[in-house]
Amino acid sequence: MNVTIIDPLQGDFPEVIEEYLQHGNMKCIAFNRRGTLLAAGCSDGSCVIWDFETRGIAKELRDKDCVAPITSVCWSKYGHHLLASATDRSLTLWDVKSGEKIARVTLQQTTLLVRLHPGSCTPSICLACPLSSAPILVDLNTSSSTVLPVSVSDSGIGVLPHPRNKFADGSPPYTPTAATFNKNGDLIYVGNSKGEILIVDFKTIRVHAMIPILGGSIVRNIVFSRNGQYLLTNSNDRVIRIYENLLTQKKAAVALEEMSSSFDNLQGTEKLKAVGSKCLILQREFQDAVTKIQWKAPCFSGDGDWVVGASATKGEHKIYIWDRSGYLAKILEGPKEALIDLAWHPVRPLVVSVSIAGLVYIWAKDYTENWSAFAPDFKELEENEEYVEREDEFDLVPETDKVKDYEVDEDEEVDVVNFEKDPAFSDSDASMEELCFLTAIPSPDAPEQQDKYVGSSTKVEESTHSGSPLSVDVEQNDQAIILPDLSLAEAGGNSAAEETVGTNSSKRRRKPSAKGLELQADQVRKPLKKGKSSNKSFKSKNKKNDQDTNGFAHEEDVTDECL
Repeated sequence: MNVTIIDPLQGDFPEVIEEYLQHGNMKCIAFNRRGTLLAAGCSDGSCVIWDFETRGIAKELRDKDCVAPITSVCWSKYGHHLLASATDRSLTLWDVKSGEKIARVTLQQTTLLVRLHPGSCTPSICLACPLSSAPILVDLNTSSSTVLPVSVSDSGIGVLPHPRNKFADGSPPYTPTAATFNKNGDLIYVGNSKGEILIVDFKTIRVHAMIPILGGSIVRNIVFSRNGQYLLTNSNDRVIRIYENLLTQKKAAVALEEMSSSFDNLQGTEKLKAVGSKCLILQREFQDAVTKIQWKAPCFSGDGDWVVGASATKGEHKIYIWDRSGYLAKILEGPKEALIDLAWHPVRPLVVSVSIAGLVYIWAKDYTENWSAFAPDFKELEENEEYVEREDEFDLVPETDKVKDYEVDEDEEVDVVNFEKDPAFSDSDASMEELCFLTAIPSPDAPEQQDKYVGSSTKVEESTHSGSPLSVDVEQNDQAIILPDLSLAEAGGNSAAEETVGTNSSKRRRKPSAKGLELQADQVRKPLKKGKSSNKSFKSKNKKNDQDTNGFAHEEDVTDECL
C-alpha cells in the first residue's frame, strides 16, 4: 500500500527488528520459493511451518520416531514437500499439505546440511553433508547413497575418502565441509578442506573442473544466488568470497563437458584448473579487517544485489550487510544471544535470524515516507511559504487543462489475458501447482475447557433466577433505596446529603435551591390531597393491625402537618 511513497534512495535492506516468532526452541529456518511460508526445525524433532503473511502457525509436522533436534530444513521446488535432517542421523521427507511422512532414511553420520534436488517437482534425490565425511547423494525411495569425490589426484581423477576417514598412507583426508546444487541441479559444487571448489557432474559423479581458493583454508559454506549467476564461499580464513558463474543456466553440464574437451592438450590437475578458470571468476572479497571475526550462515538477497553474513562470536547477534561491490551498508545489532541461522526473504527486503534461545527475529526496513511520489508536481516544503493563487485555479474547466494534448490511442487494444512475469521469479519456471499458502484448520477446544465454559454459563443462568440469593439481595437493595427517597421527598428534602442504603459506595446529592424546594413541595402536595380518603378507608378496613395502622396514621399526620 505504501510502496508508492517509499524513497528509492534509502537502500533496499533491513534495518530494525520488526517482531519475533516463538514456538518451542527453534534451531534452523528456510523460506519456500515465494517467501509465503517459513519452515523452522525445533529441538524436539518437530517442524513448524509459519504463514509469513499472517505470522501464524499454519502446520506442525511431528514424527513420533524422531525426538532429536533438527539440524537443517529444505523445501522442494514447488513447496509441496519438506525435508528435515536431525541429530539422530535421520532424514525425513514430509508432505506439507497433508502433514504425512513420506519417507525416512537413517544414515551413518549426523547430517549438518541437506538440500533437495532443485530440478525435480517430486523430489526423491537429496544432497546431504555429514558431520565429518564426504557429502553424499541419497535416494529417499530406495535408501541408497552415493559418495561424492572430495579431492583430485595428480592424474585428474576424483578421489573418494577412505571408509575409515583416512587415506591408505595414513594422511588426513580432504573432507569437504559444504556442497550445493547449481540452479537446475545438473552440477554439484563441492568445497573441501584443502581450499578447493570441485565441480562434479550429477549423473556421472565425475569431476570436470577445480577452482583453487586463495589462502587454501577449509570451505565452510558454499551458496548460489537465486538466479544462479553468483557463487558465495565462506572459508576458515574469515573471508567471504563472491564468484561470478560463467556457465549457462540451462544445460550447464553439457556446456562444461564441451569446455573440458577443448582442453584435451592438458592433463591432470592442470586441465581441471584451466576448465575451472572458465567457470568461476573471483569478483569480490568481504572481511572485517579490524576484528577479523569469523562468519556464519552467509547468503544472498533475493535479487542477488546484497550479501549478508552473521558474526560467529559467542554471545553476539550481529548481522553485516554488504552490496555486491564490497561496500558495507549496515551492521544490525540484535539481542545478546548468539545467532545460529540466517535467511533472506526471496522477494522482500527482510532478514530472518534464529538465536540460540530458540527465537526467530524478523528484521525489516525502517521506511521513511516520501510524499512527493504521489504526483510528479508535488513538492515537499522545508518551511511555510506564501501561496500565490492562480487566476484560473478554481474555474470549472481551467485553461491549463484545455490546452493539454493527451496523446492516447483510444483504438489500441489492451491485452487483459497475458501478464508480465515477476522479475523476482524470472530465474525459474512458474507453476500453477505451486503451494504458496496452507488452509487454516481451526482446532476444537479441549473437553475440559468446554466443560468449564458450560459450568460457568449454568452458574450465570442460576444467578439470574428470582429465587437466588443474588436476586433477593438486589430486590432488598432496591426497596431500601426507594423508601428513603420517598420519605425525604415528602419531608421536603431537608437533608443536604444522603447515603445509598444497601450498597458499598455512597453518593452525595447536591443541595437544592430555595426555588427548587418550592416546586418540589407543590408537586408533592397535589397528589396527597386526592389520596386522603383512600388512606382513611385503609384504616377502617384494617382495625386488627393496630400497630401497623397507627404507624401509617402517624406518618400521615406528620406529612399533613408538614404540608
